[in-house]
Amino acid sequence: MNEVLAGRYELGERLGVGGMSTVRLAYDRRLEREVAVKVLAEHLAEDPQFVARFRREALAAAQLVHPNIVQVFDFGLDEPTGRHYIVMERIRGQSAAEILRDRGILPVTEALAIVSHACRGLDYAHRNGVIHRDIKPGNLLRSEEGIVKVADFGIARNLSDESSITQAGSVLGTAAYLAPEQAHGEEVGPQADIYGLGVVTYQLLSGRLPYEAQSLTELALKQQREAPALLHKMNPEVTPQLAAAVDRALALEPRDRFASAEDLRSALVDGARGLGTTPEDDATHVLGAETDATSVSPRREQATMDQPAVVPRQPQPGRRPAPQPAAAAPARPARPARRRRRSAFRRFVTMLVVLALVVAGALAAIIGTSSSNNAVQLRQYTGHKAQELIDEVTQLINDNTR
Repeated sequence: MNEVLAGRYELGERLGVGGMSTVRLAYDRRLEREVAVKVLAEHLAEDPQFVARFRREALAAAQLVHPNIVQVFDFGLDEPTGRHYIVMERIRGQSAAEILRDRGILPVTEALAIVSHACRGLDYAHRNGVIHRDIKPGNLLRSEEGIVKVADFGIARNLSDESSITQAGSVLGTAAYLAPEQAHGEEVGPQADIYGLGVVTYQLLSGRLPYEAQSLTELALKQQREAPALLHKMNPEVTPQLAAAVDRALALEPRDRFASAEDLRSALVDGARGLGTTPEDDATHVLGAETDATSVSPRREQATMDQPAVVPRQPQPGRRPAPQPAAAAPARPARPARRRRRSAFRRFVTMLVVLALVVAGALAAIIGTSSSNNAVQLRQYTGHKAQELIDEVTQLINDNTR
């Protein structure tokens, strides 16, 4: 006999397993329809923090009613078993992760259809104050009718909720799809979801992640130091304009990304048609000497698919702004008038010194004492002797004041 939650939901096969919960197919006896039921893992049911996060997911998703968001019907606690659950609509189809696993790389049209639907759903969520924060292929579900819906708002954050479960410095989300600010544990906004969509788009069109990292630390370092290879250098079906749009979604700083998910969708659609801007500095991304995607030979295209290149970024600042260098002190303006005054004063002093020395020398030369009666006797100095003494003193002063 199948398990029954809340006397209403008859549990069936398992659809997926995550770190926090298990998703199972179920039958709603009351409304007689198939649903998907997410059940919180038993070992987390006693943890108030995880229970609060689980409840918050239900509340965040329940208020979002949009064709591109998985609808939440119910949530609660099954008293007999102590299990918390969320009841959602059942999507028959595949996730983008399963599509990637089966096919590797998608045609541009198909890839953009998936991302465009996700953009519409996230734009609606953002306008209602909800940030998903865990955008990845596994959370984009494509129905058999081709409609893509964003699922799993398990770590979503309501912008109006000041008491966020995520504390400062903690990191939530799948590492490969985390925006740089999210990888550093900073508060995030809608641009974090736009970055995640950029990673998904990159992966759908190239079969690879923009950054291959084994840990969160390695990912953060690569994001700061490297720029991923441009898509049109890896996939000949991608136009330079489309590559530029994806590259902008992957910008290091949130302010450099698109302002909204709808802006991203428009840029991707236009880029696929060859409209919009080309990469700002294509030369910094080139794989070799090629300057245009159309000039890459088929063999070169295969080589770039096998080993996509990343190039060093221009030196990037840390997450915190570097202190600005102090402004250099302005050079002191020349003061020619003061220098002229100083030179004139020096000449005046020199003249006084010369005059004093001449007088003292003359007196010393002409005054003597008598050997017999100690009487003072005057000696006569000729003119040329006095002039020689003045010349010698003047030369001495000049030599010591240059």
